[in-house]
Amino acid sequence: MKLHKYGIKILKILFVIFIIMNSIAFFHAYKFTHFPESISEKTKSPEKLTSFEKVKTLLFGVTNPKPKNIKFPSQKYQTLKLQSNKEIESWLIKTENSKGTVILFHGYGAEKSLMIEKSNEFIKLGFSTMLVDFMGSGNSEGNQTTIGYMEAEEVKTSFDYLKQTGEKNIYLFGTSMGAVAIMKCIKDYKIKPKGIIIECPFGSMYETVCARFKKMNAPTFPMAGILLFWGGIQNGFWGFSHNPKEYAKTISCPTLLFYGEKDKSVSRKEIDEIYTNLRGPKTLNIYKNTGHENYLIKNKIEWNKNISEFISNQK
Repeated sequence: MKLHKYGIKILKILFVIFIIMNSIAFFHAYKFTHFPESISEKTKSPEKLTSFEKVKTLLFGVTNPKPKNIKFPSQKYQTLKLQSNKEIESWLIKTENSKGTVILFHGYGAEKSLMIEKSNEFIKLGFSTMLVDFMGSGNSEGNQTTIGYMEAEEVKTSFDYLKQTGEKNIYLFGTSMGAVAIMKCIKDYKIKPKGIIIECPFGSMYETVCARFKKMNAPTFPMAGILLFWGGIQNGFWGFSHNPKEYAKTISCPTLLFYGEKDKSVSRKEIDEIYTNLRGPKTLNIYKNTGHENYLIKNKIEWNKNISEFISNQK
């Protein structure tokens, strides 16, 4: 009889724990995929948080205000409003006697103005550029992000716009989430760019969620899986199937892949799996003493050399 009572108590305790864990994960997932429109302070990176702040973040999630364009191109540019799954805004910078156009896609929690520096480097190489705000960022519609899943359609919309203008030499450039969106777009919509340049794409959505827990020195099991489950449910897709290393198997166009060896958000294993699965001509460049950051900060000369060599090889 006592064992029966103890069994019921244990089940009740486990049920309460289950509810608490799912509630925390549900709240985390929503905050991770939705930017508040109101003015609020962004949660600091895990390395800069105190122990108390880390506990608070683990319980209540991160705060990421909607990213806003913080500067504008120095060149003459055209502002485009394109209708995709959401209305997205882009800047088109046309270069005289252009060799083609590079479309630039930003990472998570960023926006198109953070791509201006890289756009300038492509312009120096003789290309026109198109800088895109994904949904939820900059001046694009909404406050939602799906970490590259639905953004894939916005990559297609941007690509199709240029194709319709008669542009034939289109390169796609993406960093982190932007790289993932490019890969998923090629897999889903079979677009055929001249080549793609992708920086630090994660191997799977589950692995990138786990990486966030590891940076907080928190156990990944079972919360990472629960968070991913609720994040997918909230945003209308199955998060466990969002796997760029699988998308890579459908990519046959020339690909230049960048990675920083000290990246704590994406592992070398994920990059190697993506690189192995790519089907077309491919190059992998690893930058030492570099994390999940803007590669131009520490590697500008080498980055430009790698880009120039990659493009010159495409005839």
